[in-house]
Amino acid sequence: MKKVAVFCGSRTGHDPKYMEAAKQLGKKLAEAKIDLVYGGSMVGCMGAVADAVMEGGGEVIGVIPKKLAKIEVAHQNLTKLHIVETMHERKAMMADLADGFIALPGGSGTMEEWFEVLTWAQIGYHKKPCSLLNINDYYTPLISFFDHMIEQGFVNKEHKQLIIVENEIDKLINILKQF
Repeated sequence: MKKVAVFCGSRTGHDPKYMEAAKQLGKKLAEAKIDLVYGGSMVGCMGAVADAVMEGGGEVIGVIPKKLAKIEVAHQNLTKLHIVETMHERKAMMADLADGFIALPGGSGTMEEWFEVLTWAQIGYHKKPCSLLNINDYYTPLISFFDHMIEQGFVNKEHKQLIIVENEIDKLINILKQF
């Protein structure tokens, strides 16, 4: 595990635990010598995780579409910043660059990006780990929804097993390193 893509919000969320988790994840990734691939913004949880990786001496690769570069305030102090034309290009580049995926709490964009890489794993486009960092039980309702989708016959049980859910950053990083 040399590079991990982190999907997360360009907002901070209402609970300070989310920003603290973003900072801690960045710090722990740098300590583990795992570089960050992320959405390229300098605001919200996205900015916090990137800043923490850089403060820890790690490399950070941002990938941001032109349209969002101004809206989300593209981070200018990264190891590398790729400005692409579309969200599709952003997601494809992030997936290609990363050896695994972590979703921190975030909104619909975070979910959309994470679900796409999970779907790609389900259909065999990659064998990279797809994980949820379940800070403050943020993803607990989603995991329950997966059980509901399985019960209703829309998701196979083995596909839920592709999802790594962890509440603790150190444990998640160790799981990813062993993957």
